[in-house]
Amino acid sequence: MASLKVLRRRIRSVTSTQQITKAMEMVAAAKLRRAQARALATRPYAIKLAGMLENLAAVAREREVPLFAAREVKTTALVVITSDRGLCGSYNTNLFRATDERLREAVTGSLALIVVGRKGRDYFKRRGSPVLATFTDLGADASVGAARRVTGDLLRRFESSEVDKVEILYTRFFSALRRQVTCETFLPIGATPSAEDPSAAGDVILEPGLEAIFEALLPRFADARMLAALADSRASEEGARMTAMGAATKNAGELLDALVLQRNRLRQLMITREILDIVGGAEALR
Repeated sequence: MASLKVLRRRIRSVTSTQQITKAMEMVAAAKLRRAQARALATRPYAIKLAGMLENLAAVAREREVPLFAAREVKTTALVVITSDRGLCGSYNTNLFRATDERLREAVTGSLALIVVGRKGRDYFKRRGSPVLATFTDLGADASVGAARRVTGDLLRRFESSEVDKVEILYTRFFSALRRQVTCETFLPIGATPSAEDPSAAGDVILEPGLEAIFEALLPRFADARMLAALADSRASEEGARMTAMGAATKNAGELLDALVLQRNRLRQLMITREILDIVGGAEALR
């Protein structure tokens, strides 16, 4: 049995850990509220742009607009959006598992990764996975500037035919307790029709002209789509962190209760032994 001194030291350590995890849970909850508001705010814009461009997909392919060109897929770039920090439970693990499965199923050399986040960069570097580019330190909150850094690289690779298809693997946010790893086609545009916007199939009047519309919409669409994925990922990350820190706080409390009980039993045992020693000594003196 551990000594009373060791138990007291462990109790102090667990108490300090519990205070830290509780504080981290509260910080994650505050960040989650901001990230959730941003994720929900970016979706309608991205969905509406996607619907508009899907209406123009057939015309764009006839005009041979590069970002709509559905060519033979020899190389696919998979954008994996992970976190820069840890302590968020199974958030990154689920993304790594889904990515590893895609790599196992793909023909050798046909799938390359573009990794967002330090955790993903370190993981795939250790495993020697095929990585085309990495993006880290994009900021705690999803921003248009961060989205443009990623989309600029993707558009360049797709237009130069370095890759024939671009997909995004990220964690879609539904609520603080519900998240889902999702894979969507990013390029070419219109490859996967959206079912979220019921107005996407309506009639469209082209003014001032198709070329002007594409020139204005395509960069905005790419940035909005990436921004929505980054915002969902940030909200999912903070939700996972809040849940993980809540569970850690609860576990620390249960461990603390067990240690206090063990300490009290040991203290009672020591007192009982001292009383028996005193009584035995008194009996011996009679």
